[in-house]
Amino acid sequence: MAFGPYLLLATLEGLVTAAVLSLTALGLSLVFGVMRIVNVAHGEFFMLGAVLAWFFSTLVTGHPALGFLLALVLSPLVVGAVALVSERLVLRRLDYNPEATIVATIGLLYIIQQIVLTVYGPEARPVVAPFDVRIALPWFGYSGYKLAVIAASVLVIAATWFLLTKTRIGLVMRATQYDRETAQNFGIPVDRVYAGVFALGAALAAIAAVLVVPIQQAHYLMGLDPLLLSFIVVIIGGLGSLRGTVVAALLIGLSDGIISVFFSPTLAKMIATLLVAMVLVFRPQGLFGTAAR
Repeated sequence: MAFGPYLLLATLEGLVTAAVLSLTALGLSLVFGVMRIVNVAHGEFFMLGAVLAWFFSTLVTGHPALGFLLALVLSPLVVGAVALVSERLVLRRLDYNPEATIVATIGLLYIIQQIVLTVYGPEARPVVAPFDVRIALPWFGYSGYKLAVIAASVLVIAATWFLLTKTRIGLVMRATQYDRETAQNFGIPVDRVYAGVFALGAALAAIAAVLVVPIQQAHYLMGLDPLLLSFIVVIIGGLGSLRGTVVAALLIGLSDGIISVFFSPTLAKMIATLLVAMVLVFRPQGLFGTAAR
């Protein structure tokens, strides 16, 4: 295969990675931007979404699209509910203290992981894609489902942007983000806002997991890589910045796809780590973040 086909294939694979990564990192960035806490358990919410996608898809017989659609609806709802309960029982009692919540979410990570291991088991299990179509490109055929993953991610990101910038809910979230005490003085129920944001961030990770699980099999250890890559993305893009998250996800996803095809996946990870180091040194607030005053 000549250079052109390799480059096209690497770019498409990079876009798929960027699409899933942008949704996962968006949930992590949203939680930090509004609540000012780092959710170390975010990768386990991703993993839980994938495992639940397998479970819900097995409940429906017939065309694979039926089970997939059921998983796409129910998995984010269940994961969001788990996150909501966790926020009520743990984070709220810690008064959202940044240091204490890091320790608490680390504990939550292991609790979710071990529960899934006990109930689900150590096996990696596949979820059948809702459709199997090959799109004819000039040099090769490409998975139509992977292209649908990119399109679905764009729609979810656009819907999140609309929610945050054009609705009253988004206005309340932004008011809480800018000044928690002032928001409380104006009658905004900050605790409820925090609970909703934490659940929304987990649900976004679950949506990303449902979309990717027909490509990657569901297993109880699959939350680590999304968590690490999400941290890289939000550090480069700027914590709490939706635009920065999307741009950084595209940068990391495309570089990972292209460098992995032409060189090696290890080199791609090394370059991503180098980018994080350079951003932390020269622009600690990230590419689109706001410097602390």
